[in-house]
Amino acid sequence: MNILPKADRYNSLSFQRSAPMCEVLRCYSTAGGDAKLPKNVIEHLNTAQEQQTNGFVYDKKPFRMELEEGKRYSWCLCGRSKGQPLCDGTHKLVQYKITQRPVRFQVEKSGTYWLCNCKQTKHRPFCDGTHKCEEVQKTSGK
Repeated sequence: MNILPKADRYNSLSFQRSAPMCEVLRCYSTAGGDAKLPKNVIEHLNTAQEQQTNGFVYDKKPFRMELEEGKRYSWCLCGRSKGQPLCDGTHKLVQYKITQRPVRFQVEKSGTYWLCNCKQTKHRPFCDGTHKCEEVQKTSGK
C-alpha cells in the first residue's frame, strides 16, 4: 500500500520511471471543457494575450510550477527562452526575428499551477490540454 498522497505519489521518481509519461500527464491534464482553468488576474492589462501567432513547440507536456499570489510573471510565448516556461528576454535578440512577446500574468492565489510548454494553449499561460492533440504530438519539440 502506498502511503504517499496521490499528488506526491504521481510525482515520485519511482512512479515516473515505472509509468508511461502519458499516464502521468493524464492525472494532471484537463479532461474537457468542465475543468476549471486558472485565471490570469491581469489579463485585461495585457495586449500580448491577444497575439495571433503561437511560438514553436518547446515541449509536449506542461510544466508544474509554484506561483505566488500578487507576483507578476512573464510566460514565454516564442518558445526559445532558456528558462522555460518563463521568459528570459530571448525574443529581443534581433537575429531571431521573433514577433511574439511574453504574456504577463498573475495568479489569484498562491499554489501549484500547470503552465503550457507547447505554446499552443488557448488559455495563455495555463495548460488547457492542447499538447495532447495530434498536431502538437507530431512536432519535433522535446
